[in-house]
Amino acid sequence: MDRIQKVAARLGKKAPISLRVNPDVDAKTHPYISTGLKENKFGIPSDAVYETYQYAASLPNLEIVGIDCHIGSQLTETKPFVDALDRVIVMIDELKKLGINLKHIDIGGGLGVCYKDETPPSVEEYANSMKPALEKLGLKVYMEPGRSISANAGVLLTKVDLLKPTTHRNFAIIDAAMNDLIRPALYEAWMDIQPVVPRTDTVEKTWDLVGAICETGDFIGKDRSLALQENDLLTVLGAGAYGFVMSSNYNTRGRAAEVMVSGEKSYLIRERETVESLWEKERLLPEE
Repeated sequence: MDRIQKVAARLGKKAPISLRVNPDVDAKTHPYISTGLKENKFGIPSDAVYETYQYAASLPNLEIVGIDCHIGSQLTETKPFVDALDRVIVMIDELKKLGINLKHIDIGGGLGVCYKDETPPSVEEYANSMKPALEKLGLKVYMEPGRSISANAGVLLTKVDLLKPTTHRNFAIIDAAMNDLIRPALYEAWMDIQPVVPRTDTVEKTWDLVGAICETGDFIGKDRSLALQENDLLTVLGAGAYGFVMSSNYNTRGRAAEVMVSGEKSYLIRERETVESLWEKERLLPEE
């Protein structure tokens, strides 16, 4: 806040601010994407909210307009959302008693999707669970539906490069890897993997679908019953969220191309990275 105050004062402006609070609510999701517990790094701790808002109100070039919270991602029930909202409403009421009147509340995002057998609430169930309390507030409401919009709007297309059956496991080595989609390696996330053209001429086996990166954690799926041959195309469903944005050039691998499909038409919207593109931003040291 002090930084914003200094910049706003220098510009002769009054900067609108909205502060993120931590309601200390268990989102009941993967610990890496839980963001609303007091041990998480996010937001103002609940025991420091009022002091922080009062300090913000004392700064002449700041205008307090709202309060925000976001408790996590891939939530599959409404109760954590409601619990967080209830706690934030208590804060709003107390701030009002201190003479701090807000214009909006941002309830964040986190609504989950079905990757395997999850049963997340529908958008209607999500909205209806909080609607009565939000209507009583009379504030403008913001929400941030990220994964729930984009996850199932994208797929990762990959090719089977090599089949490697062993006495212990059957490995299907594909041209996608953890640098393209890190969710399985990072979160042990389950991704639905389906053949583009199902085969009827090959025996179905249990396969681990792995990339060519030099780590055992480089996999997209394990223990999948599929009828595969080399050069088959596979689709990894639900890859539209936390896919490309978390991709990297690990192991000197270029990022995949992106194609937008609209009805019968398709458009290349991001070119595949080339080997040359991996070092095009690098610069040689000057010769002495």
